[in-house]
Amino acid sequence: MQKYLLLVIVGLGLAASAVYLLVANPVAAAQTEQSSVVFNADGTVQVPTGFRKWVFVGAPLTPEGLNDGKYNCNASGTNCTRSNFPEYHHVYIERKNVDAYLKTGEFPEGTVIVKELTRVLNPTFPDSSRKEPSGRGYFNGAYNGIDMSIKDSKRFAKTNGWGFFTFGHHPMPYEKTSAERPVTECAGCHIANVAATDMTWIQFYPLLRDKPGY
Repeated sequence: MQKYLLLVIVGLGLAASAVYLLVANPVAAAQTEQSSVVFNADGTVQVPTGFRKWVFVGAPLTPEGLNDGKYNCNASGTNCTRSNFPEYHHVYIERKNVDAYLKTGEFPEGTVIVKELTRVLNPTFPDSSRKEPSGRGYFNGAYNGIDMSIKDSKRFAKTNGWGFFTFGHHPMPYEKTSAERPVTECAGCHIANVAATDMTWIQFYPLLRDKPGY
């Protein structure tokens, strides 16, 4: 009987401690409930996890073989890419936020959009394509980076309510944290081109563009 009472008392103590932590640290509590984005004390965000289980909305591609620019150069101006985005952009959004967009035409506050990159698989033709049993075309190669955008109208008021982050454009593992990227790097292009569609390239994602449902 004494052992039973001791277990009850310990259990009540643990429950009380948990309640205290939630009340004393509501930010941590909220992040526990919604783990899609976690802000650190310095304003950086942690690399997202679990997003591959979200709704996959599209994968734009602008291979280097079809472009002739000079992008992503290093500090010395070398090792540039011919396309600004030479990888597939695998774009994921949580289902609840996709559902909200399909109903209203806007993403709700707190929406997180994750863009995971993959290189084109070992090109063998000048246009960056290769030939496989299914035909000549473009195929996914290795993972090569991850970007993320977050809708928070108060936090990112200066960039139309969205903040943009990157965890590296390179093979895994990705960086563990990211600071908000400069306007000239991400937000500026979105403001100039897709401000009318909630800062998102809706025209590239049939599910969002045509709203056919699932």
